[in-house]
Amino acid sequence: MSRIKQTFTELKQAGRKALVPFITAGDPDLETTVAIVRVLERAGADLIELGIPFSDPMADGPTIQASSERSLRQGTTLVGVLDVVRQIRRESDVPLVLMGYYNPVLRYGNELFAKDAAAAGVDGLLIVDLPPEEADELQRYLRPAAIDLITLLAPTTPPERKARLASSAEGYIYYVSMTGVTGTQAVNADSIEAEVRELMVTSPVPVAVGFGIATPADASNIARFADAVVVGSALVKVIESAPEAVRLRQVESFVRSLRDAIDHRPE
Repeated sequence: MSRIKQTFTELKQAGRKALVPFITAGDPDLETTVAIVRVLERAGADLIELGIPFSDPMADGPTIQASSERSLRQGTTLVGVLDVVRQIRRESDVPLVLMGYYNPVLRYGNELFAKDAAAAGVDGLLIVDLPPEEADELQRYLRPAAIDLITLLAPTTPPERKARLASSAEGYIYYVSMTGVTGTQAVNADSIEAEVRELMVTSPVPVAVGFGIATPADASNIARFADAVVVGSALVKVIESAPEAVRLRQVESFVRSLRDAIDHRPE
């Protein structure tokens, strides 16, 4: 059983919902990324998404775009991101999903990337600009490597397409809560609840909701009906704004507040 599947299975048995924080690898540097992942896990993260920095992150708002720029200025490469995963794996089995754009993976080479990512300890991959119709050129190497290719769905996905993509989903479905880019709007849970609940009935894998979840109250509200809550821009803002001396402490405090809100949500 994969780490992703095992984690969601254990959470379901315990009646709990997953907290999935996103950070950009290499922001502010790769060494700090390893330290932040340790803190995220200690604070209650169930899975962690590591962003692969890219020069043209078109789906991301200003906050995550800036984190990519900071990371790239530090010289972060996909090779370096995989090395971060290797370092984390020396002491942790927390599921790790790489999230980003196709260009860095394509330049690395699909077959070689799948081989090296599996060896490093990557559990899943989420490529935001790879159309499902073209995904097989990468997925045929990921499947033998036991790396889940995560499916993105949105409120604007047509019903027939949504059903088709959901039926073949791996790991978990990432449901984008709104149109637009990350970190620019607040999530409206009421507007997506019915659709997410319907998707959860038919999906063979858990459904995570992301985009616009910035506060413990947001996280609690989404956790009422989704299997998992993804928090990205709000956490990246903490990393960006916190003084270095207290950065890890502030990251831990913020993630613990999300964890507590999810675990003690009103039904």
